[in-house]
Amino acid sequence: MIDEKLIETCETELAEEFKILEKIAFFNQEKVLNAFKKNKIALRHFVGSSGYGYGDEGRDALNRLFADIFKAESAICSPNIVSGTHALSACLYGVLRPNDTALSISGGVYDTLNDVIYGENNGSLKDYGINFETVNLNNGDFDYAVIKERIDKIKPKMVYIQRSRGYEWRNALSVKQIENAVKFLRNNGFDGCIMLDNCYGEFTEIKEPTEIGVNLAAGSLIKNMGGGIAPTGGYVVGDKKYVDMVANRLTAPSIGGEVGSYMFGYQYFYQGLFIAPHTVLQALKGAMLFSSVLNKLGYKVSPAPHELPHDIITMIEFGDREKLISFIQTIQQNSPVDSNVQVLPWEMPGYNDPVIMAAGCFVQGASIELSADAPVKPPYIAYLQGGITYEHCKIALKNLKL
Repeated sequence: MIDEKLIETCETELAEEFKILEKIAFFNQEKVLNAFKKNKIALRHFVGSSGYGYGDEGRDALNRLFADIFKAESAICSPNIVSGTHALSACLYGVLRPNDTALSISGGVYDTLNDVIYGENNGSLKDYGINFETVNLNNGDFDYAVIKERIDKIKPKMVYIQRSRGYEWRNALSVKQIENAVKFLRNNGFDGCIMLDNCYGEFTEIKEPTEIGVNLAAGSLIKNMGGGIAPTGGYVVGDKKYVDMVANRLTAPSIGGEVGSYMFGYQYFYQGLFIAPHTVLQALKGAMLFSSVLNKLGYKVSPAPHELPHDIITMIEFGDREKLISFIQTIQQNSPVDSNVQVLPWEMPGYNDPVIMAAGCFVQGASIELSADAPVKPPYIAYLQGGITYEHCKIALKNLKL
């Protein structure tokens, strides 16, 4: 177990950073509340619908709410989007056409998108004759010289950015870094769609990427935006012309976003969204505490201690297979659900390496709840995320056996 005095010392040292995070959460909470008030959210919006869902007020008001919070023209927020990967895929397939090219300027994509983009005979972008190229980051920032060279040469229809780190040792991109990239792209003649994978980054800053020129962003409701309450779903926000194209992909070109029912009602989507700024605050404070304590114990961590995070993920490098597995198992053992389960590495669908995952969550796989996962390969890095209460993060940290 971790010495509680060490944890208390780290808490004291993080006091100023915690105050900054609390101010961000307050700003975002007020923004969300104002959007609820502006859209006159009422009990009738929580009622479910069936069949085609024509006139589904809950669905339509939820879409407007997301658009307002992201300061975007349009949004889709739907339980019929099954994951962040589904939301991102719908954006790619919705906007891109055969012979188009997309350029990722943040390096490789998250593992679960590899088959979406590069798969063989599975309906991938590659199968449809859509080209997808990448430019790696340079010391944690965009490689502007290479980006300009590639844009001039291949003339992409879409520029793709992944805000979070995926399974790479890098920090999440800040909104300021993304804004600088958007300005650079526009100043150098790119007039296509700038698309962003926004997973894990929502409400970590006072602005969202759609406020600074990103045309299309997508994410999951069982991460930040669902507040730990939303039972499923995902969202897409951005310019109306692009959101409409995505809606046509999600349903059919003849009906777009006019249909889509959900029999169980929308209360938890609204309620989760309302508490999401506070929940993200809990996760960020927990992440910073883990980072500080484990760094003092000699482990390499990212973000570094006292570095304000731009997503809810903390990376810890163990350099040892058994230490990594033990860490993930301890997180599972200190979960409110399935604490008795011993998690083991397995061949998880969509991943390139065996993955071990701790997710003793109320919502299956919800990474806004305290969870951790890792590809089991050198240098044996754990990816810790979430925590719907700071106290839970602190208890799990105290009970680590390192």
